[in-house]
Amino acid sequence: MGKIITVVNQKGGVGKTTTAVNLGAYLANFGKNVLLIDTDPQANATSGLGIDHRKLEYGIYEALLGHHPIHKIVKRTLQERYFLAPATVSLAGAGVEMISLEDREFRLANILSEIKDDYDFIIIDGPPSLGLMTVNTLVAADEILIPIQSEYFALEGLGQLLETIALVKDNLKPELVIMGAVITMFDKRNKLSEAVMEDLYKYFPNRIFRSVIPRSVRLAEAPSYGRTILQYDPKSRGGKAYENLARELLSL
Repeated sequence: MGKIITVVNQKGGVGKTTTAVNLGAYLANFGKNVLLIDTDPQANATSGLGIDHRKLEYGIYEALLGHHPIHKIVKRTLQERYFLAPATVSLAGAGVEMISLEDREFRLANILSEIKDDYDFIIIDGPPSLGLMTVNTLVAADEILIPIQSEYFALEGLGQLLETIALVKDNLKPELVIMGAVITMFDKRNKLSEAVMEDLYKYFPNRIFRSVIPRSVRLAEAPSYGRTILQYDPKSRGGKAYENLARELLSL
């Protein structure tokens, strides 16, 4: 049975999608069957894997609303063993439309239960918010990975995110586990980054991944070519960092 990992942080621009896309790529490179679920209406994970979401007839939104079975919307990517459940522009209204539905917090969990055995890992790229769609991604997850940018304001809102996770755990998914936090956009020349890391250890004692993702031009460039860092520049610092993160995750 596959493991479902939700990559979540309601604060935008922290490397959430970059982490979801590239972690999935390296897990697939290590021989694992990986499905990436794009639940962000901006569809950056979808376009980052070379798929134009504007040309798609349906995606994860239609699966959530029951219009199409989940296996019908899954797309192959350019990488072997790596698959995508894409986002489309329709996803922007999903949170409102699901409010009146039965088991609204369990829509994503229910559809993923149909295909969980087909993959070693299902990685969910959560939306940059704390709405109903994010609650769905938490309820569907076995474990949560929180990317945190190593900058001064990175810890703003973290308490709110952890509170939301605690509420989901208490009321909807008791077995939910926080896998840990991964430091992103790290600049070792910046003393402020080191200070943020010290604060993070207070939030996540024994839960900080040793692999630290650097601030990298190559990581920023790769999505514009519809490529993961593994395909674009695996020897770059960003490529090595995500390779190490995938290895570290597999060793848990």
